Amino acid sequence: MHPEIRKLVTYDEEILVEGFRATSKPWRMFAVAAVVRNPWAGQYVEDLSPEIYAYGPVLGALLTDRMTSLAGSGEAIEAYGKAAVVGLDGEIEHASGLIHTLRFGNHFREAVGAKSYLAFTNTRGPANAPIMVPLMDKNDAGRRSHYLTLQFSIPDSPRADEVVVVLGAAMSGRPHHRIGDRYQDLKELGHDVDNPAAV
Repeated sequence: MHPEIRKLVTYDEEILVEGFRATSKPWRMFAVAAVVRNPWAGQYVEDLSPEIYAYGPVLGALLTDRMTSLAGSGEAIEAYGKAAVVGLDGEIEHASGLIHTLRFGNHFREAVGAKSYLAFTNTRGPANAPIMVPLMDKNDAGRRSHYLTLQFSIPDSPRADEVVVVLGAAMSGRPHHRIGDRYQDLKELGHDVDNPAAV
């Protein structure tokens, strides 16, 4: 059992001016999307695991290889995330199923040497629906400079019986970051900065 992939789409942008000020180097964000036939479209299926187990490793490896190739290396990626948009004959559960499995995400996580979880969205929509890929620092979930959202769309996808599965990344954080990090807030509010997860 293999995913039926209709097309692969690459989105890549370099911002040279942000906030009326030139960037010291291009601020680059990019994504790779696979448009896949939804094996559960138009029906209620109780056990989604056979397709999840079969599709996850294939899509994870394919998209990760393309992402690291675009970056030059996994180490060059600083922020990352994932997303899925299911077509109108599918459930949000179908979008979730294809990206919320370690069989999918661990390919990307290991390739970039990450410690943080992959930020995500899972939505439903028609062709040309917005694809929103939230990003965060691959090693530090409190680093606000790398709280980013990559947005694009594919004019003919997803069809009603498809799912768009996406990995996204950034080579850096926002070029003129100046709102501080989560740890500053914790310290100012009297919380334990060494254990931010406890707050």
